[in-house]
Amino acid sequence: MRIGAVFPQLEIGADPGVVRDWTRTVETAGYTHALAYDHVLGADPANRPGWQGYTDQSLFHEVFVLFGFMAAITTTLELVTGVLVLPQRQTALVAKQAAEVDVLSGGRLRLGVGIGWNAVEYQALGVPFEQRGARLTEQVELLRKLWADPVISTEGRFHEVVEAGLNPLPPRRSIPIWFGGGADAVLRRTGRIGDGWMPQSPPDAAARAQLDTIRAAAVEAGRDPAEIGFEPRLSLGAVPEKEWRSYVDGWRELGATHLCVNTMNMGLGKPEEHAAVLRDVLPLLQDS
Repeated sequence: MRIGAVFPQLEIGADPGVVRDWTRTVETAGYTHALAYDHVLGADPANRPGWQGYTDQSLFHEVFVLFGFMAAITTTLELVTGVLVLPQRQTALVAKQAAEVDVLSGGRLRLGVGIGWNAVEYQALGVPFEQRGARLTEQVELLRKLWADPVISTEGRFHEVVEAGLNPLPPRRSIPIWFGGGADAVLRRTGRIGDGWMPQSPPDAAARAQLDTIRAAAVEAGRDPAEIGFEPRLSLGAVPEKEWRSYVDGWRELGATHLCVNTMNMGLGKPEEHAAVLRDVLPLLQDS
């Protein structure tokens, strides 16, 4: 099982030196990948009674720019979005940005995608919130076509490309696309067309049932379920320390191919403390 680190962007601040040191510490410590969340805009809750979720005070580094920076200061670290809110973005532009990161990192990008929840963000970006699920499936198909061939022509419900293509193309002529979310539609979509799934739940009976749904959908689509990876998340601030190892072992027994460690919401006083915690905790979680 490959173990990665969640980039603590809500608590790391905007000092590029701290971001650099965190990234280098994670790679040197032996983590296989770094995972970053995505949001473009935060809503001001002042005139939104009962607002829940991120706000204008929540700091989010833009993932593709961040990964360009990380690619330049690392050599082996896989760069993972967890997850990019894909339907609120222009698909061809995402294809271009992702291909560029993949080129500059030597093929180290993995694209986790999801539909998101923030209608305010969709409104500001000019995309209908209600169409996000339908857009996502078509977007994945278009991304893969744009990455695979120098010139394509395709027409769908939301997209039309006529004799056009990307240059440069990603080194592998593909970029892995994983899905985040726990709804049945997400699970079935993962089984049909996803390279992997990113759950955020404990390794319990419910998680086992969700994996069964994914695998059944894969079989129905004529795919080998064993080719679909999945990456749960261990949030150190939410799981008691004495249960960290059993949490990881539980997911290992369920067949997790990856796992990501999150240090946010631990009450850490300084941004640089996130890197120190990640450095110290990895030996406790690795397979013995």
